[in-house]
Parts: sequence; structure tokens; C-alpha cells
Amino acid sequence: MSKLTVKLKHQLLRKKRIRSIIHGTDQRPRLSVHISIKHVSAQLINDDNNITLVYATTVGKTKLVNNLSKKAEYVGQEIAKKALKAGYKKVVFDRNGKNYHGRIKILADAARTTGLEF
Repeated sequence: MSKLTVKLKHQLLRKKRIRSIIHGTDQRPRLSVHISIKHVSAQLINDDNNITLVYATTVGKTKLVNNLSKKAEYVGQEIAKKALKAGYKKVVFDRNGKNYHGRIKILADAARTTGLEF
């Protein structure tokens, strides 16, 4: 088994463990974060009704630099602004099985400084 397969297996196990505990409601939606090789996206999800309330992404934003840390900070600020505008101040953070460091931490800190609580 290759090292990449083992890493993905552990990430999926963490994701399942986290999702068994975290649940987004109407008062406190789930802030789900996804980071790919080129883009960063985040969305607020109401798991009771299975709907996405607000989302922010770097897809289609051509004037952003190719630095993923800057993109994560941008998405954190944008999702917080949109969430506050929609009336959501408190959220539950879902890191999607990723470790809480690097770009995930940058996104979370940017969302916190813009006004979200989690």
C-alpha cells in the first residue's frame, strides 16, 4: 500500500469521526472547508434541511495570486461577510478530515477576525 493511500485512508477516518459528532442546524450551521491543489472553498450547511446557506470560493477569481494561503484568507473573510449578512454569527467548524494547521487554520482565523464565532 502506498504512502498516499494510507494518508487518504486516515483522512477519511478522521472525516467520518468528525462528521459523527458535528451537525449543522438552522441556528448554528456547519462551516465546511475544502482545499484542493488550486482552489479553496467553504460553505455553510444546514444539515437538518440538507441545504447550503452561503458559500465562498476562489474558482473564477482570476485576480487572486497563486498563493493558497492568501486564497484561504480571502475565502475565510468572504464566508464570514456573507454569513453575517445572512444573519449567521455562530457556526460549527468542519475541517473535512484535514489537520488543523496551515491553510485550514488561516481560513479559520480569517473568519474569526471578520466576526464569526466557532
